[in-house]
Amino acid sequence: MTAHVIADETEALTVAAALAGEFRAGAAGRDAARRLPRAELDRLSASGLLAVTVPAEHGGADVSAQALAEIFRLLGTADGSLAQIPQSHFVYVNVIRRQGTEEQRKFFFAEVLAGRRLGNAQSEAGTRHVQDIRTRLEPRADGSYVLWGVKHYSTGALFADWIPVLARAEDDKLYVAYVPRDAPGLTVVDDWDGMGQRTTASGTVRLDGVPVPADRVLPHHLTFEEPQLQGAVAQLLHAAIDTGIAGGALAEAAEFVRTTSRPWFESGAGTAAEDPLLVQRFGELALELRAAEALLHEGARAVDAARAGLTDDSAAEASIAVAAAKVRAAQAAVEVASALFEVAGTRAALDSLNLHRHWRDARTHTLHDPVRWKIQHIGRYVLNGTRPPRHGLL
Repeated sequence: MTAHVIADETEALTVAAALAGEFRAGAAGRDAARRLPRAELDRLSASGLLAVTVPAEHGGADVSAQALAEIFRLLGTADGSLAQIPQSHFVYVNVIRRQGTEEQRKFFFAEVLAGRRLGNAQSEAGTRHVQDIRTRLEPRADGSYVLWGVKHYSTGALFADWIPVLARAEDDKLYVAYVPRDAPGLTVVDDWDGMGQRTTASGTVRLDGVPVPADRVLPHHLTFEEPQLQGAVAQLLHAAIDTGIAGGALAEAAEFVRTTSRPWFESGAGTAAEDPLLVQRFGELALELRAAEALLHEGARAVDAARAGLTDDSAAEASIAVAAAKVRAAQAAVEVASALFEVAGTRAALDSLNLHRHWRDARTHTLHDPVRWKIQHIGRYVLNGTRPPRHGLL
């Protein structure tokens, strides 16, 4: 596979906006038929967007968190499923950047620049909690490893060239094993049946004695032993997706009201778009969206500032700023996508129009991790100066 190499942030944002326009046109049909976006992902790979965080010394554009968040927001306005698929890709590119050896960075960054996609095999079902990882990375006499376990919610794995697998080794610490999609003993099952984000293929990955060379394993546990932005970056992308879903829903609601909705007879308005109560509601929804967008930008700026001088304090400030963005984005996505029907009227509920995909995507994606705990950490930080914990969900 070959891919274009994006030079800088300006080009990255131009490409993202153009692809969002392309992907928007078929989003409703893909969701309705659960038609997996293989062609669209190939376009994404070929565009070079998946390599924009590769460090400059390895040939990448090394874009800022602000630019990366905007890329995801743009994709989210077009298709809430498609935007979710590369989220783990960037998370695990970041793991390579932080914990990879020079040889590992050289190899994997070349793969990413060539358009290779990273999926994920991270979450597990039926355990005590989300960080109770039971997949095992067992050592072999020659220094290599074997993987055993079952993963769920493995977004992007079905479309990936490499699947990063989160597992525990003999020391019970967390490692990430980067496994080729066609590795023996690895099976990806397309059994995702969520009501929303229907085309993410977030199904099951089975690991039955999967062989892993020693140089494909990274010590992920070291990430959280020092000040880090791993969780903040991951959550920033989730916030960007939610903000994008809210923006896409509001834009489609406005277009529907302008072109299709009828005014309520008591309003005295000639068109629905002139109905003063609808005008008022659109103003309220626009404020919700603008607040989410503003906090998204602020969170991204905090991440960039922390990168420039990473300390416990700067990392904490970035995590709190991103947590605030994630809370507001989740609220805006669900509210705006739900209000679409309120403002557009009865016809908007027709299944054939598939306008409900915005709400289904928002409601599904915002379940990723509970915002109530983000509010807790924000409150503790503001009231008592308590830094948030170091983990990948904050």
